Amino acid sequence: MRKIIYVFLMLILPVSVFSKVIWLDELSVQTMYQDWGDAQVNKSILGTPLQVAGVNYKRGIGTHSISRYLVNLGGKARSFSGLVGADDRNDYSGNMEFQILADQKIIWQSGIIHKGMPAKAFSVDLKNVQKLALLVLEGGDGIMYDHADWLDARFETSGTVVPEPVKPIPIVVEKYILTPKPGDSPKINNAKVFGVRPGNPFLLTIAATGKRPMSFSALNVPSGLKLDTKTGIIDGIVNQRGIYTVVLQAENSVGKDSRILRIEVGDEICLTPPMGWNSWNCWGLKVNEEKVKDAARFMHDNLMNHGWTYINIDDGWEAKERTKDGELLGNEKFPDFKRLCDFVHDQGLKFGIYSSPGPLTCGGHPGSYQYEDRDAQTWADWGVDYLKYDYCFYCDVVPNPTEELIKEPYMVMRKSLDKVKRDMVYCVGYGAPNVWNWAQEAGGDLWRTTRDITDDWNIVRSIGFFQDVCAPVTRPGKYNDPDMLVVGKLGLGWGSKVHDSYLTADEQYSHISLWSILSAPLLIGCDMSDMDDFTLNLLTNDEVIAVDQDAAVMPASKIQKENGQIWYKYLEDGSIAVGFFNVNPYFILWDQVDNEKIQKAKYNMTLDFADLQLKGKYKVRDLWRQKDIGTFENQFTTEVAYHGVTFVKLTPDK
Repeated sequence: MRKIIYVFLMLILPVSVFSKVIWLDELSVQTMYQDWGDAQVNKSILGTPLQVAGVNYKRGIGTHSISRYLVNLGGKARSFSGLVGADDRNDYSGNMEFQILADQKIIWQSGIIHKGMPAKAFSVDLKNVQKLALLVLEGGDGIMYDHADWLDARFETSGTVVPEPVKPIPIVVEKYILTPKPGDSPKINNAKVFGVRPGNPFLLTIAATGKRPMSFSALNVPSGLKLDTKTGIIDGIVNQRGIYTVVLQAENSVGKDSRILRIEVGDEICLTPPMGWNSWNCWGLKVNEEKVKDAARFMHDNLMNHGWTYINIDDGWEAKERTKDGELLGNEKFPDFKRLCDFVHDQGLKFGIYSSPGPLTCGGHPGSYQYEDRDAQTWADWGVDYLKYDYCFYCDVVPNPTEELIKEPYMVMRKSLDKVKRDMVYCVGYGAPNVWNWAQEAGGDLWRTTRDITDDWNIVRSIGFFQDVCAPVTRPGKYNDPDMLVVGKLGLGWGSKVHDSYLTADEQYSHISLWSILSAPLLIGCDMSDMDDFTLNLLTNDEVIAVDQDAAVMPASKIQKENGQIWYKYLEDGSIAVGFFNVNPYFILWDQVDNEKIQKAKYNMTLDFADLQLKGKYKVRDLWRQKDIGTFENQFTTEVAYHGVTFVKLTPDK
């Protein structure tokens, strides 16, 4: 009888009678996958109490864009409700958007939210939903300062709520080499334009591949410069402003090559993006003089003839304190910077250094605050050619910074650099929001647009594929810097063991291709004393590098496709560089069973020439393979591997 009564009640009572409440903060957040930091239970992403628009909340999850969280409901949940908001604990106001997806379909979205806005309530029906995804997306200004909170969020369900991994498990794909080796005949690879300020030291090495020995010559070299015919190094000082058209020449026993170089003596330097090496990602604070010399030797022997130029020290070079007269010298690892700079210059390369506008650098060493003039003159005396100036500990000076207040110390250093008789490429460094809006006014030649990069595809993707937001400001001598190249052996700068880049081969080809289309600085971050053939091949494709170094420095543009993105840039010679990228910026692997199938699949992507305002026929050349594909009219279709790229150049067929 009791069994009959129970069955009868089950038939007539609403399901909600048997539902239970499961709070979001009761679930494990280990599978909440985000692009900065780790998810926090009942705290903000910074570990502070949850607070939105002045209102405190006891329950919730603090996360950061781009964030993905997938739960299996088994079709037994009834509803999910709560609030979302941008946490008050944030120096700046980043735009973000919350979305809820049920079985891969959007069922709720918040619209753009930023700090100061009241929390927004949501309540969604989950009848028959198998899996639910919670997303926090960047709101069109990148991921920096997107401190996002899910507040008082709860499920009503008659079953369970089980978090699932959203990140695919990478399959092992062997590295593969696409680029043919350079031939024996000379081929000059310098950028076609070079800037220098009048009266300041000039240094340029003719970058040429081909069989050695090789001799060099140059026609119409401006007065004040001299060429070493054996090394190809051109140095000296040009006092007269103007534009000089120089013909560079290289010759060996096999043949001869020439290239026109436009030298502009005026107010702008760094007329194409800087290319070089930075010590941080491989050595961190353990960098020393011998490691820097090793990097310079390797670059001279293997990369310089493809246009690589700068050897840059990051943090960790500074003495513990300044001398009595305020000079900041190197620590015990760097006993003589003038000697080190001379060594690098003798290799035909240039030397870069690191500091901060605050009283301390990011690594806790003395910064340049109130010593700007002194430091600029010290670096000029040593022979420094590049300054990376990270926004570290300036909050000790200005606790409540605004963009205008952040800009001020960079302008101070710009004035100090202008006082010395030496050109130094000036990088407005990490930590400042929306830097592309004001860094040119602050005197930067380039500026870090994002957080630090790591060799996680998700991070590379979130950094690189939002750069269309800041791309319009790109022009000769002014560059968005999406941070260093994460290829080769990396690690110590992030506090981890040295390891091969975690990016797959396809992801590394995509990484280099996108940075080249973006006209981004190309700064290697790996251990150059231990570089494999694959990495060396990645860094020595002269046709790919030529896209980055194109003298027109046109902004890149993006076309969003269902199965990826197409990026393109117009080049000085009238051709167009185009990258087809298989990338989904908010990827969620809804079913781990399909993991290997998805990663092995190739996807067709089509470019309609009309989208680029192109008419007629175009020759298509594969830049990585350095191979002509054919002539196409109206459109071009290509297969693209998972997280991979097809990188081509379109040239009008006249």
